[in-house]
Amino acid sequence: MASRVQMFLQAWTLLGLAVWSASMPEISDVKFIDECVREHNRARSGVSPPASDMLYMTWDAGLAITARAWARHCEFKHNIYLGDVRRVHPTFSSVGENIWTGAPPSSFDVSRAIQRWVNETQYYNYQANTCQSICGHYTQVVWASSYKVGCAVQRCPNGVEYFTKHEGALFVCNYATAGNINGRQPYKSEGESGPKCEGTYKDNLCRSPERDSQKSYNWTPDWDPVLTLADTNIGTGYVATLIIRPVALIITFAAAYAVRYFYPDVFCYE
Repeated sequence: MASRVQMFLQAWTLLGLAVWSASMPEISDVKFIDECVREHNRARSGVSPPASDMLYMTWDAGLAITARAWARHCEFKHNIYLGDVRRVHPTFSSVGENIWTGAPPSSFDVSRAIQRWVNETQYYNYQANTCQSICGHYTQVVWASSYKVGCAVQRCPNGVEYFTKHEGALFVCNYATAGNINGRQPYKSEGESGPKCEGTYKDNLCRSPERDSQKSYNWTPDWDPVLTLADTNIGTGYVATLIIRPVALIITFAAAYAVRYFYPDVFCYE
């Protein structure tokens, strides 16, 4: 009898996990992708002074895979593998990163999260290339040669380490090629030499069909916790995403049938 009750409870737990995992956008969500790309390019086209060499930024699925893998750690710190580029992307020579976290998870909004990074412009002096406070998130967003972005958001039911013990959300964006090179300004202003663009210059951004093309990747970082489900804080979330969600409804119906069969008095009809 105990095993049957346990089966019933597990079924409902699995269903709950499925609902939980579905509450944040996936990296393949078209609306999520469009918003991430749009907000980055909005900031890039609106820099002051205007840029002469700012590349139009487009989505990269490989960077999104990396962002998702790191977000799954639910730690409010930068990816410790960024220094070993082949472990964070199969083709790019360098990868940059911005992270945002908040609690509760409902506080997450793509536009607001990216705007928090962009707002650091108030601390950045372009002419002197100095920061009065933190402004590295902003300079990465508007780094002229960073032309690809991939983002992911993870719901962390047991909290975000180094930030909160309460349920929260972790948003990660990765960039290629990486920005924030010491001693360099993020872009060149138009006043220096006028627009420099190998392609089409529109809205203060340089576009190129070849550079802006999309690629697919059959690749996963070897440090992605989903490979082993080793992180007990979020392992159940991976199961929900990869396995449970497609079958949760079936399991629930099976559990309900089992309870109805073995405990016919549980259900009352009038």
